[in-house]
Amino acid sequence: MTAPTMRAVVVARPGGPEVLQVRDVPVPRAAPGQVLIRVHAFGLNRSELHFRRGQATSGSFPRIPGIEATGVVADAPGGELAPGTQVVTLMGGMGRTFDGGYAEYVVVPAAQVIAFTSDLPWDVLGAVPEMLQTAHGSLEVGVRPTAGQTLLVRGGTSSVGLALATLGRLRGLTVLSTTRSPQRRALLEQAGVDHVLIDDGDVAAQVRDLVPDGVDGAVELVGVNVLRDTLAAVRSGGTVCFTGMLSDQWTIPEFYPMDWLPNGVRLTAYSGGAADLPAPVLQSFLDDVARGRARVPVGRVYRLEDIAAAHRDMEAGVVGGKGVVLL
Repeated sequence: MTAPTMRAVVVARPGGPEVLQVRDVPVPRAAPGQVLIRVHAFGLNRSELHFRRGQATSGSFPRIPGIEATGVVADAPGGELAPGTQVVTLMGGMGRTFDGGYAEYVVVPAAQVIAFTSDLPWDVLGAVPEMLQTAHGSLEVGVRPTAGQTLLVRGGTSSVGLALATLGRLRGLTVLSTTRSPQRRALLEQAGVDHVLIDDGDVAAQVRDLVPDGVDGAVELVGVNVLRDTLAAVRSGGTVCFTGMLSDQWTIPEFYPMDWLPNGVRLTAYSGGAADLPAPVLQSFLDDVARGRARVPVGRVYRLEDIAAAHRDMEAGVVGGKGVVLL
């Protein structure tokens, strides 16, 4: 009997968007302790660009990429989840050391599957897992703000930046957020940003015009090329969390802490996985979206066949929020 097949994106070798090839491949089978997920949608992430280009620090080729997926349980031989359960999965080696979410089905360890219930459309649901995990962790682990404090988001029009604005508003924070493009001011305001800053390279001066002592916390999503300026925008006793590298600059050739770090400003970092997104946090956020209290910043929705174009859009920075592939 012929084994069932599925459509998937396969990367045989590192390269440009053209190496993303949609192929018919066998549907994977789940072993005990694993879950087979029928993928309804998956979000697009810059780390997948790095992997595709051969810039990632882990992974092998050929590979089905994709560090996240959203769908329903098709099979769980160990009985961890009932077929038909709505689930998300993310990280844990997906799309790097084993095949990931750019496919109609994906097999992952049961421990990195998070169940939820929601009537939201799949393109909205598909945008959430990695974006929410990163934004939530940056706040709760990296910055740890309290209600009434001020938060600077450097790289505010990214999907994580927009999610941080939403979470910040829900937590009672005053959010300052940056963009290099004045045309994107409305996008940030729709996300709940209180003060939009046009990034001219000297954001610290703009911040201190609004908050003379400096903000209580900041999340760095752009990279080390602007990190020093972000640190200068934060008050003594405040915290900067280094989370993202939209500029693709993530190392400092010569780091002299006494020169880089203002007195008393703390520098932390955040990088998480499925275990860092508690199921109640996911469910609460989806419920807030359904009630209109929160917004998922979906930028563009693509078909699987459009995956190369989607990567070109990510590289060009024209998605305008979270890119999602809907199957």
